[in-house]
Amino acid sequence: MQYVKKPPIVRLPPKTGVELLLVHSAQVAMVVAGLVAFVFALHAGRVVLAPLALSVVIGLMLGPVAVFLERRSVPPGLSALLVVLVFLVLLAVVVAAIAAPLSFWLERGPEIWRQLQTRILELREPLEALKGLRDRLREVTGETGLAVEIADGSPVENLAVTAPTLVGQVLLFLAGLYFFVATRHQTRTAVLGLCVSRRLRWRVAHVFRDVERMVSTYLLSITVINVGLGVAVSVAMWLVGVESPLLWGVLAGVLNYVIYVGPAIMAAILFAVGLATFDGFAASLVPPLVYLLLNLIEAQFVTPTVIGRTLTMNPFIVLFALAFWLWIWGPLGGFIAVPALLIVYAIVGNIVPGVDWTARRG
Repeated sequence: MQYVKKPPIVRLPPKTGVELLLVHSAQVAMVVAGLVAFVFALHAGRVVLAPLALSVVIGLMLGPVAVFLERRSVPPGLSALLVVLVFLVLLAVVVAAIAAPLSFWLERGPEIWRQLQTRILELREPLEALKGLRDRLREVTGETGLAVEIADGSPVENLAVTAPTLVGQVLLFLAGLYFFVATRHQTRTAVLGLCVSRRLRWRVAHVFRDVERMVSTYLLSITVINVGLGVAVSVAMWLVGVESPLLWGVLAGVLNYVIYVGPAIMAAILFAVGLATFDGFAASLVPPLVYLLLNLIEAQFVTPTVIGRTLTMNPFIVLFALAFWLWIWGPLGGFIAVPALLIVYAIVGNIVPGVDWTARRG
């Protein structure tokens, strides 16, 4: 047997600090470019991706219902169809409850606007003082102000443009919800089959388990809490003498899914309702203040007690995620912000053990 001499090992000289800096900078630049491309793809594909993401979130929420049916020998396809029907029935009940009072208040919109202008005129003296200050600042800076032109489009034209897209998104959402619930077991099996090692398979299986458990627990718990908040707001609005209390209760429960932003919008709506219901600026503050008190009780006491520490996220991370998804996908992004954050938390928590984003409570 002929002996083949191995070539000698050539040891490269250690890299200088400048070379290491360039290598690390190139790696960071690639990561940043990938993130920018990912964000751009999310924004560019929002018409398709947003309803599909919503179908996944709702499917995770209603997953326990499908499991309950499948344990009673219901085929996955039929259980998925029943889940979609249950969701549509609940949605129809909500729409039926708010349709009539909502149309009534929309007709009163111009009246509410006129009353708001009247209340603003009551504060004319402070506004005149601010105007005088603004004029003096303009004299100092030399600014002449801005001229804004608003072109009103035809509502019929806007509806004709947006209706086909909206119908397509609704159909895409319903189809995505059905197929996600019907094929979730096959999807999990297919992904686990791609894992090359037993350890990786174990981690991915735990990711699936934690995502389903955390998202469904959070959304079902928040739904129960929002129903309770809606009932409390309806009763409170009835006690203070606001018309259509059921409408405001349902609206408060729906908007409460979008944390921070939803309660702020609800308070502004109730302030406008107070202007149309009561005489005097101070009395018009009663509905929003009552609502904010109930929302404070829910946010500080009820939600932490029901959800517990395991699903209590760092407030700054939640605010950052909310701002990001609102920027990318608008109101729909606000709904899926926290579930998406829980999915990321479940993935990172299993891939990088020891990472803790929860807000510790004493």
